[in-house]
Amino acid sequence: MSDFKACAVIPVFNHAHLVSQVFKPINKLGIHCIIVNDGGDVQATEQLRALFQNTEGATLVEQFPNAGKGVAVTLGFNKALELGFSHAVQVDADGQHAVEDISKLLNKAEQHPDAVVTGVPLYDASVPRVRFYSRYITHCFVWLETLSFKIQDSMCGFRVYPLAPTVSILNRSAASRMDFDTNIIVRLFWRGVDVISVPTEVRYPDNGVSNFRMFRDNLRISWMHTKLTLGMIIRLPWLLARKLIKS
Repeated sequence: MSDFKACAVIPVFNHAHLVSQVFKPINKLGIHCIIVNDGGDVQATEQLRALFQNTEGATLVEQFPNAGKGVAVTLGFNKALELGFSHAVQVDADGQHAVEDISKLLNKAEQHPDAVVTGVPLYDASVPRVRFYSRYITHCFVWLETLSFKIQDSMCGFRVYPLAPTVSILNRSAASRMDFDTNIIVRLFWRGVDVISVPTEVRYPDNGVSNFRMFRDNLRISWMHTKLTLGMIIRLPWLLARKLIKS
């Protein structure tokens, strides 16, 4: 695809002390980074501005107050389109993702420019066991909501998105916080966008900061699955027809 042009979008909420460790190896690859300050506190905002406002290969965009990961990524994706990019690799700011695998994901995306290329986590011993097993609750719901096992991991935030179809969905039905990654990949699948999985290592740094809020985010995720299940029922004839055609 001759007009394939990818950037990285990194949403940040009070991870300013970690994000430079994510930015530097991406920048070395010559990939432009859009850093989204999602309503960080005064100290984090000052750090981000000092790091990225006048840094070659970086664009800093901000939103106040904090609105959540989904809104931040949507802002970053819209900025990427404005800058002329066709694809964006979403990377978390906390150092969990193996940024050395970005080239692997982007190469696959360039080969399949109409698909979303998603990481499938390979965890080391640092993963909290509760978090590891609880992911499968969401995975099972997603397999029901899509009537497919095509989405191997529905919660990984390390993905390459084709921007045009993704932004058109996000501007109408974005999930704002920790429900974002699951919501968008299901809706892209419903639209007929292929999903390609690439194994990648995920680690939990000792100095990491989690923005997951147990009660609020679990409630939000439960509501998301309620809406997606209802959406699946509405789309059931089309999903079944697509399965029959592919079989």
